[in-house]
Amino acid sequence: MKLFTRITAFAVICCCIFGVSASSFKSGDGKRDSDVLFAEEEFRRGVQSYYRGSFNEAVLLFEKALSYLPTENLILDWLGRAYYRIGMEGTALQHWQLASDNGYGGLLLQNKMEIIRERRLTGIPQISALNYTEAGSFPGNSTNGFVFSQPVSVLPNSNGTCWVTAYGSNELLLIDVNGYIVNRVRGPLTGFDRPFDIIRHIDGNLLVSEFAGNRISVLDSKGAYLSSFGTEGVGNGHVVGPQYLALDSSGNVYVSDFGNARIVVFDKNGQPLFTFGHKTADFSGFTAPAGVAVYNDVIYAADAATGAIYSFDRAGNYTGILVPAGTFTQPESLKVSGQYLIVSDSNRICTVDFSTGAVIENARTGSAPSRVLCAIPDVNGNVIASDFTANEIYVMSKLTELVGGLFVQIERVYSDNFPQVTVDLKVENRNRQPVVGLKAENFYLTENSQPVQNQMLVGAAAENTVCDITLIIDRSASSAVYSEAIEAAVTEIATAMNGTGMLSVISAGEVPALEYTGSPADLGDFTVSALSVPVCQAASIEPAVRLAANNLVTAEKKRAVILLTGASTIPSETFAQYSLSDLSAYLNNNAISFYTVNLSQNPLPEEIIYLTEDTNGEQYYVYRPEGLSSIVTDILNIPNGMYRLSFTSSLPSNFGQDYLPVEVEAYLLNRSGRDESGYFAPLE
Repeated sequence: MKLFTRITAFAVICCCIFGVSASSFKSGDGKRDSDVLFAEEEFRRGVQSYYRGSFNEAVLLFEKALSYLPTENLILDWLGRAYYRIGMEGTALQHWQLASDNGYGGLLLQNKMEIIRERRLTGIPQISALNYTEAGSFPGNSTNGFVFSQPVSVLPNSNGTCWVTAYGSNELLLIDVNGYIVNRVRGPLTGFDRPFDIIRHIDGNLLVSEFAGNRISVLDSKGAYLSSFGTEGVGNGHVVGPQYLALDSSGNVYVSDFGNARIVVFDKNGQPLFTFGHKTADFSGFTAPAGVAVYNDVIYAADAATGAIYSFDRAGNYTGILVPAGTFTQPESLKVSGQYLIVSDSNRICTVDFSTGAVIENARTGSAPSRVLCAIPDVNGNVIASDFTANEIYVMSKLTELVGGLFVQIERVYSDNFPQVTVDLKVENRNRQPVVGLKAENFYLTENSQPVQNQMLVGAAAENTVCDITLIIDRSASSAVYSEAIEAAVTEIATAMNGTGMLSVISAGEVPALEYTGSPADLGDFTVSALSVPVCQAASIEPAVRLAANNLVTAEKKRAVILLTGASTIPSETFAQYSLSDLSAYLNNNAISFYTVNLSQNPLPEEIIYLTEDTNGEQYYVYRPEGLSSIVTDILNIPNGMYRLSFTSSLPSNFGQDYLPVEVEAYLLNRSGRDESGYFAPLE
């Protein structure tokens, strides 16, 4: 303790003698210069702890700095950031509000607080409850000449790009979030013949219907032609003017056969199965079949002539009417989004509730000549719509997104190689959905409002192919009976990681414990008997989840916690220390998803279901037919809005003592967002 006091005192003396002092804080409120210096030292250490991912330590250091300068707004701001990252959003908002009341932060801080308060109350709204307006458009004709002609269908990708079928120009386009055409695909050697709809098969390949070619072409995920199926005719497996496509859970392909006024069904390999939709005793038959979709293995098909949507079972038997004739003017594509069906209908976009058949209008394209053939949500929370008549692709966003803008957060600053600086930042919309697919031109970095030198986009986490996973094994008595299932699950997940990333195992007993962390390849012979934590009556789930999250804060940007449990209930006091909402916020604010593997066939506890759904996770049954290996793929496919940029700083560091500000702005079409932060260069 004496040594620490002497070192601190020596540092203060040196600062006074040589004039080495961070200019972050002032002593205008009457505080002694020594208090300012002590506060600056604790603050500097707090910032460094924050960037190391040690948020609890950062809270303590910022609190200590605040004890020297209780009214210093910069410390209040950073203390709020640290509380936000550990999931205590209410406490973070209190500190930010105090700083804002003191005149700090301006509209930027007020907007941040407004977004966080809104998230805490509403979560992610369903598409049916929203009104969308045009945020931007990609025209088929530009000032530089022809770009594409008559877009029909859109297929969004997980990296922010989307595939678009161009009926008039006989091609498949890959378009990025800024509207730039990344790739043009012409199809087989003979070319596409009026490409119409495009969907993604269960194997990752693309299926494209060709209206004039009377076939369905199979392409790989990058657009290279592989094969085709279906031929012209009236028999089984024949099509005349195929339009829209859909898949069921088995990979069977449903094709709306416009020329034959029916639906044609192929198996996952393209072999013909049967047709349906002709007149029967209880169904009047299709006049002009259009969009087709599958929800819970019920097939829904629209008739463009009657304006109705009908339902069928997987055998093609008519089961009823979702919406009656006359509901829509000329329905085209049907796309599933959650529990709703998105319907493109002339110049408007509507949603239909599967459970009630209620129809809600979400957007209109205006009074100009328009024919929207497809509307589908993308990974960034927008709706992408194709207008065949206007020859445009619209990006439709929620009005609140256009007004409130993007939510940008500087997550970490690496300054070890100062003046070379690297910044990790996260871009989300107001509803916590990551914004992916941004390019270098979408970012603008500044220091003290002056452009930085040598700005460069180093990478985007959405492109990462490696993830880190922490498994939590429930050691309660109700889960211990499933030891064989636990061993099978751990082994299968470890194998699916293919030796990449880090895999950790935590036992959730009376006190959670980290059992293993390392390469997944070393867990091939995992056994429950090797766990050190004994079986208990009730597992401590909440501290186990926090321990797992702590283990992942500085891990790969794609990361997840997977709970293996067979319990159907948890003790009422489980979330007494930290509330369920705080735990969910801790996971969400650090981009950690929570997955659950149910070891039994009993329903999971409501608290676990909430945690799973609120963090973009999924639930799986341990012995499901398709196995558990796809969990790793699902984690890798989670949208991730983390980006890394680098630049050369032109600011003097004062031997590492000065707090150096950095600001970033992110732009996407008509939306933008901004964040301000700072860092310290290494001490010299």
